Amino acid sequence: MGTPLYSIPGSTSAPPETPEAAATPATPAAVARTVGEVLAQSQADAVMDELDRDLVGLAPIKARIRDIAALLVIDKLRMNLGLQAQAPSLHMSFTGNPGTGKTTVALRMAQILFRLGYVRKGHLVAVTRDDLVGQYIGHTAPKTREVLKRAMGGVLFIDEAYYLYRPENERDYGQEAIEILLQVMENQRDDLVVILAGYKDRMDTFFLSNPGMSSRIAHHLDFPDYSADDLLRIADKLLRQQNYHFTGAARAAFEEYLGYRIRQPHFANARSVRNALDRARLRQASRLFAERDREFTPEDLTTIEAADIRASRVFQTPTAPSH
Repeated sequence: MGTPLYSIPGSTSAPPETPEAAATPATPAAVARTVGEVLAQSQADAVMDELDRDLVGLAPIKARIRDIAALLVIDKLRMNLGLQAQAPSLHMSFTGNPGTGKTTVALRMAQILFRLGYVRKGHLVAVTRDDLVGQYIGHTAPKTREVLKRAMGGVLFIDEAYYLYRPENERDYGQEAIEILLQVMENQRDDLVVILAGYKDRMDTFFLSNPGMSSRIAHHLDFPDYSADDLLRIADKLLRQQNYHFTGAARAAFEEYLGYRIRQPHFANARSVRNALDRARLRQASRLFAERDREFTPEDLTTIEAADIRASRVFQTPTAPSH
């Protein structure tokens, strides 16, 4: 591995060993020889179980994450037996529409990588073009290096990464950020995993225009849109987390709402569901607020009624769902 062209400050060296410490050798941990031993030592299985439990649907994505985790576990066993010394390339591309769980999966991926010993810290730094690219000469490199410094030892998640490349603007500084990223992704890949995210068609164009970036991405995960049933399950889950629940009529109304909303512009999957529930809670609060002398029960305060859903503008100008 060559010397990095861009050195990222912030790493700390171990303090000098004292004579007392040198005289007392540490007890070495048992070297894992089986998949079960690696999983037991790392507890990576717990993170994957959380992924299954916390995220509705996304079966293809969950399967790919388990495949990647299996690769890392087997690679760790190979290293334990002295068969391989270099860590695999782990940079990734997450493509899909908004609200399909890309950031959440990236966070879980960071935890898995940390528990298996492939990154030092396991934190996630999520950024966009504005965090990396400056507006004048000499501004981009310091901004990009500062982000990389924060991300070292963990995962750097760049949302809508294709905005880094704007060939139509000759005075754009995004290419400078890309060049720095490329060098660090290659030369310091044992201390940083980069995940590029965005719409699939735009990411495909971005990779065609930047073959150096494409060649450094080892894993491409395409996140599907949620089905209407999955979106309804997400709504139930979000309400439970906030100590609310639908009435039967309200749940039926929300299912109807989803049938309309999915076909309207700017639908953003789980994000749109969360926003719709926030508005339903607002309507519920306004409805209860109007009854100033009423003594409310916990049931009153935690129930979303059908009227709280049907007051949405989606029902005023709906696009009829197909059957």
